[in-house]
Amino acid sequence: MSVLYGLQGFCVVVRLAKIGCVGAVALFIALVAFGNVTDYGTNFAYVAHVLDMDGIPGGSMIGWRALASPALHHAAYLAIIATEIAITALMGVGLLSMIGARKAEGQAFARAKGPAIIGLALGFLLFEGGFVAIGGEWFGMWRSPLGAEALPSAFRIAITMLGVLIFIAMRDEDLG
Repeated sequence: MSVLYGLQGFCVVVRLAKIGCVGAVALFIALVAFGNVTDYGTNFAYVAHVLDMDGIPGGSMIGWRALASPALHHAAYLAIIATEIAITALMGVGLLSMIGARKAEGQAFARAKGPAIIGLALGFLLFEGGFVAIGGEWFGMWRSPLGAEALPSAFRIAITMLGVLIFIAMRDEDLG
C-alpha cells in the first residue's frame, strides 16, 4: 500500500510541477506582452532597426533583404505583440484547465494541457522561428551589435519554452 501511495504522491507532485512551469512561462510572456504594449516605442525602435538592417556592416551582401517601410515595421511589431497575447491567453486557459483537472484521471489531465501545449508551441515558433531564424539569419541581426545581444535571449526563451513543452507533454499516470 505504501508503494501505491508513493506513486500517487509522485504523480501529484509531477502534475503540480507541470502546472507551476506553465504558470511561470505564462507569467513571463504576459509581462513581455504588457511591456511591449505599455512601452511600444522602445521595442518598436528595435524591430525597426532589425528590419532596416541599419546595424549590419556596410557593403554586406545581404543588405537587399532590408525592409525600410515604417508601415511594415509597425505591422511586424503588432504581429509580434498579437502573438505574445495569444500565447499568454492559450497558456492561461491551459493553466486554469490543468489546475481544474489536477485530481482527475490521466486522460482528463492530458486533455486539460492542450491549450498550454499549443501556447508553448506557438511561443517556440515566435522566438526560434521569428527572432532567431527570421530576425537573426534573414535580417542579419547577429551581425549588428544591438542584435547580437538579443539573439542569446531569444534562444534562451525558445529553449525554455521547448523544455516546458516537452515536460508537460509527457504522459500522466492516473492518480487512483
